[in-house]
Amino acid sequence: MPGQVSAVSRSETYSFSKPNREAVTLLAGLGVEGDVHAGETIRHQFRMTYEPDLPNLRQVHLMHEELFAELALKGFEVSAGQLGENITTRGVDLLGLPAGALLRIGEQAVVEVTGLRNPCSKINDFRKGLLGEVFAVDPASGEFTFKSGVMAVVRRGGAVRPGDAVRVEHPPGPHRPLERV
Repeated sequence: MPGQVSAVSRSETYSFSKPNREAVTLLAGLGVEGDVHAGETIRHQFRMTYEPDLPNLRQVHLMHEELFAELALKGFEVSAGQLGENITTRGVDLLGLPAGALLRIGEQAVVEVTGLRNPCSKINDFRKGLLGEVFAVDPASGEFTFKSGVMAVVRRGGAVRPGDAVRVEHPPGPHRPLERV
């Protein structure tokens, strides 16, 4: 059974949260039309200062709605768009995808997963203590856990709306695990 889009969000300005919309349009090679992070080269506000000409591997931010339920159990009320994601999904194991996985969203859009979102300290400005719940270090192994979604580039554009199906297509093996981008 395919996953589903539960919300779509975009913001024309740099802000931590992004307002929900009835639909967004993905543009091949750029990102979400009208979103501040759309572009061929890096649009992340901090990284633009020292890597302005690198390819934008963070054109679209996707987050799994299941994280919100997990955070609610720990006392954090978070909803779609509030952590800056463009597409909120349900029923897709985003964090378990390999690098290069394709997500076919709705009728036309296709995004390629490039890596994990690297959560920043602004998350604690939004909700004090939240960073510790979306980013953790396993004391035994020293492995980092990033739970704040994945980043992708747009391979084929199209409209995306809540209720659209999300179908996963894995790349040929061997698979590379996601790293932060």
